[in-house]
Amino acid sequence: MTDDDGALTGRPLRLRVYLDERRWLGPGKADLLALIDETGSISAAGRRMKMSYKRAWTLAEALNAMFPEPLIESARGGAQGGGAALTPLGRQVLARFRAIQAGAEQAAAAEIAALRGLSDMSGRK
Repeated sequence: MTDDDGALTGRPLRLRVYLDERRWLGPGKADLLALIDETGSISAAGRRMKMSYKRAWTLAEALNAMFPEPLIESARGGAQGGGAALTPLGRQVLARFRAIQAGAEQAAAAEIAALRGLSDMSGRK
């Protein structure tokens, strides 16, 4: 991703880890897990990611269906306030995905820098 000035924002490498043909974990799902952990809410996490309420809940349900135990526990709103939290398995899945991301970025850093060097357009007219 780039900002309005064309500067790189976020991570330079986007990975998807496929558990099988129908189940994968990528940066969007990992970010949703992290934001649920931070905000205590699926809908608030979705808002922070600029996604609809329905999309956030659909992804949360998909994440819970990917593993034998849920990654996210939620309680309906109302007088008790509701909310959501990662389960211990949810925190473990997020930590392992982030470790894979970090390792891949570290391993690819030199090659990414070389590609950026090859693509430098500053001297071009």
